[in-house]
Amino acid sequence: MRIPAHSVCTAIRDDIVAGVYERGGRLTEEVLARRYGVSRVPVREALRTLEAEGFVVTRRHAGACVAEPTEQEAADLLEMRMLLEPLGAARAAQRRTEAHLKVLRGLVRLGQERARRGNSDDLRSLGSWFHETLAQASGSPALISMLTQLRHKIAWMYAVEAPLAPADSWAEHGAIVDAVVRGDSERARAVTAQHTERATAAHRLRFHGGGAADRVRTSQHPVNMSGQRL
Repeated sequence: MRIPAHSVCTAIRDDIVAGVYERGGRLTEEVLARRYGVSRVPVREALRTLEAEGFVVTRRHAGACVAEPTEQEAADLLEMRMLLEPLGAARAAQRRTEAHLKVLRGLVRLGQERARRGNSDDLRSLGSWFHETLAQASGSPALISMLTQLRHKIAWMYAVEAPLAPADSWAEHGAIVDAVVRGDSERARAVTAQHTERATAAHRLRFHGGGAADRVRTSQHPVNMSGQRL
């Protein structure tokens, strides 16, 4: 069964983010095709997409390689997120649907409950789901795409420390939802800006000083995925 190119792209991106492929490492079509159980055609298409996203670069005499972002480029990503996430929240206050509100409210309830109980195992995934839903509620495909790429790249370049006060973090999530429910775009923008600024302080660059010891080396995907959905 031929796996669609966009699914191959997701698999390769996930493995880059997880540190399976080192920064600067070569990405050969033949090896990738064998690893994911597909032909070279979707791999080639995936590499072009990943190059456009900034995860891959093409080098003379080497071909496709994992990009090697500088510390300044990594810092720029956090700054961009601090600008775009508040914009997304403001748009969500104007364009959200009842379905978006239902999911956002449910996530806040779950997050606050887990934070009260001291169960932090799934708080990070709940937080990611919250911000993805908030972006979707903006109703702007371009903004959603940019925020999604930012999340992927930031996860690749940064390790995130658990918040010292998760209850405070989820109280901020609740305040964002309250503003979105009321349709108060300026309040939603301001609260999200404050929340994003505080969250940014918990990010630690993975490759600071050239080290990569904290990289995750285990692939999230089996070598041959020809019989599985990605």
